[in-house]
Amino acid sequence: MLGCESGSGLRYRLTFVSGLLECLCFAGVVFGWASLAFVLKADGYFSDLCVNTTESNSTLLNTDCSGQDEQFSLIFTIASFLNNFLTLPNGFIFDHFGTLATRFMGITLYTTGTLLMAASSAVLSSLLFPALSLIAVGGILMLMTNMQVGNLFGTHRSTIITLYNGAFDSSSAIFFIIKVLFEGGISLRLSFLVISACSVIHFLRTIFLMPITHIPHPIPEGYTYGVSCGKSSSYNVEEYESSRAVEESGGAKGRGQMDKLSSQPQDGLRSRDIPEEEPNFRSCFLSWFFFWHLLWLSVMQLRHYLFIGTLNPMLNRLANQDPTLVSQYTNAFAFTQLCGVLCAPWNGLLMDRHKGKPLPSGMTEREADLRSAVLSLFLTSLQCLLFSICATSPLLPLQYLTFILQVVNRSFLYGGNAAFISIAFPGQHFGKLYGLVMSLSAVVSLLQYPCFALVKALDGDPLYVNIALTLLTLVAFIHPVYVYFHCRRLANERETFSDIPLREANF
Repeated sequence: MLGCESGSGLRYRLTFVSGLLECLCFAGVVFGWASLAFVLKADGYFSDLCVNTTESNSTLLNTDCSGQDEQFSLIFTIASFLNNFLTLPNGFIFDHFGTLATRFMGITLYTTGTLLMAASSAVLSSLLFPALSLIAVGGILMLMTNMQVGNLFGTHRSTIITLYNGAFDSSSAIFFIIKVLFEGGISLRLSFLVISACSVIHFLRTIFLMPITHIPHPIPEGYTYGVSCGKSSSYNVEEYESSRAVEESGGAKGRGQMDKLSSQPQDGLRSRDIPEEEPNFRSCFLSWFFFWHLLWLSVMQLRHYLFIGTLNPMLNRLANQDPTLVSQYTNAFAFTQLCGVLCAPWNGLLMDRHKGKPLPSGMTEREADLRSAVLSLFLTSLQCLLFSICATSPLLPLQYLTFILQVVNRSFLYGGNAAFISIAFPGQHFGKLYGLVMSLSAVVSLLQYPCFALVKALDGDPLYVNIALTLLTLVAFIHPVYVYFHCRRLANERETFSDIPLREANF
């Protein structure tokens, strides 16, 4: 038995490293679409939509491939929408059926998508629609089931969550690698068949290094999972966290009440009005925290999706249709995506910077987490504003800076999104709330297609659309401001309640 306990630390580390590699190499590959679209165009996908045109007062023939670009943009729009929208039912499946069933479903969808991609060709271009969508949905399921690994590492929980999200972003560079291999003579079919074969590794990891249900937070003594030398411990996360909340509230009622206040931040509440049990899913969904967080994520995500979906035609426009120059900038964009995994942990360190330090009297751990999240939320909003300003500029060399700001902001955005939900709301609702916020933000992301149409109506000039989206990103600053004032209100109430016994003693 001692051998099993001593092996828990090793198992935790193997789970963490293998999960990081899974997110880094597979989960978010769809967001490298700009690199793959370049290869698909060279391979003749949707080439029948290109038409020859002649300008007035000229006999020169020009090839107009705007119809081809529109199809590629539509494929990415549908895949990115489903990537987020289906996170809601996937979150319910994850919470209800657990890790094993959710991962088996995700791996099956992902493998089906890669096999369809391998079977596609210039003649079967329409297979790209279901293929990319299945890869997107399967990939987000891998990320969702891996984020709970942060629970294994206590004080570094937010850092692990943001690191996994950064790895998810960096995996978009896989399509860049496929592009380089294609230019070196390796076919798309072979590349995607190799990715499909890797699904065997995903299945083995699910069996040996992941729990059947969920990983609770904090980790109970003697907790094990996967195939081990002894019988694995089985925990119902909802029952475990609810019982822990009751124990804490029984031992320190005032502290427990403040904890509930920070997890259900609705205006007008006072700690004496908060019930002892954890807030239910409905109260979390109707809270101001959820609303402002949803708005924060939606406006920035829309900006990123529009940028990625229009990157190839934008570069063609700025480079005067020079394919060599476009390829150079596409490679630079793909290379910067590799840095996402390096940027994301900084956001987690910002959110975990208070861990291990003694808390002020009466302050709960959840309130301390919220106070640390304010800076992260603000910096993410500021990064998106700067990124949008650079993306609006018609200067081609400036796009190198745009690529850097984009990958930094994207890493902060999705890592901060998952980390904030994990600290602001009870753990038993994480899958549902994470799925709901991603699904609702996906509905907002559908605005990218009308934006594509508007850009086309403006003769391919995205300037006015980019200016409008830059102004829209200012709305994201409301969320960190609201959380900041909420934390100040909690501090003021804590001081008020602590003064009452002193007044009574003086009296």
